Amino acid sequence: MVKSISKKKYIPSSKEKYMCAKHKKFFTDELLNWKKEIIKANNLGNLLNSSDDNVSSADIVDQASSLTDKSVEMKALNRSRKLILKINSALQRLKEGTYGFCEETGEPIGLKRLMARPVATLSIEAQERHERDEKIFIDD
Repeated sequence: MVKSISKKKYIPSSKEKYMCAKHKKFFTDELLNWKKEIIKANNLGNLLNSSDDNVSSADIVDQASSLTDKSVEMKALNRSRKLILKINSALQRLKEGTYGFCEETGEPIGLKRLMARPVATLSIEAQERHERDEKIFIDD
């Protein structure tokens, strides 16, 4: 008889020292898994959609629809590419020891924010200030 061991998934706690070895391992694993999922999803998408590249339709509506679909796909791939760059940057910051700290203030970003958005580079306060400044600039 094989015993099933229910292993609870580790979740970083604010009771632990901020960005201790456990935190760093958790975020490294999360980022690497996220990156793998994105690459896997995009490769599957490319494989599924590569077959209709060769099909050309005489119907202008079909062609326009196909072109729109391709445009949406390209935007999605571009977003994925940018996200992978952000993930790579976060992994680099983990190696350098700067991960989890706001790039503007140097203050801790916070575990809750990092768990929600592991590629975050700004604290909530700095992000809100940045967005406010951006809005003011756009409104002018």
